[in-house]
Amino acid sequence: MAKKPSNLPYLFTALAALVVIIVAWTGRDRFQTPGPGTAAPPFEVVTLAGEPVTLDTYRDQVVLLNVWATWCAPCRYEMPSMQRLYDELEGEDFEIVAISVDGRQRGSAGPMGQPAGDPGAFADSLSLTFPILWDPEGRIMRSYRTTGVPESFLIGRDGLIYRKVAGATEWDRPEYVEFIRRLLAEEA
Repeated sequence: MAKKPSNLPYLFTALAALVVIIVAWTGRDRFQTPGPGTAAPPFEVVTLAGEPVTLDTYRDQVVLLNVWATWCAPCRYEMPSMQRLYDELEGEDFEIVAISVDGRQRGSAGPMGQPAGDPGAFADSLSLTFPILWDPEGRIMRSYRTTGVPESFLIGRDGLIYRKVAGATEWDRPEYVEFIRRLLAEEA
């Protein structure tokens, strides 16, 4: 009498597939690229004085998060328009968070392999008054899965990303100002 084939391989395969589905479902936020409609990933960076800053620091504000570096020519081009936007929206619940990914010391390389610059001197040279933050290890680039610099994320009071812009732009253009004002009018 012939022995009936075992169903165990099928059972193990089904269980393995179920485990993969459960792991993928529970960790889906870690694999999703941050962009419009997704939650802004948390971050921890430092001020130029070395004080820690997190995304929660800006809770209940509309935030323009900008990832940049001193050696980046498009960043230099974009920053004056960010300052004009900052000046125009002064006194509102709006903040620009400009995070430099320059390396830690002159002569060292940053996360993109470029030489380190001085974010403070860069900001002074352009008379920037919005917060200049620093992430010499480039963790922000991994968290937000940026492809280069500059790259910006417009985050609403609710913690969701509403716009993602790769490359330099004129942030004080009327359509951006109007969009930010609409976000400011919304409750979290």
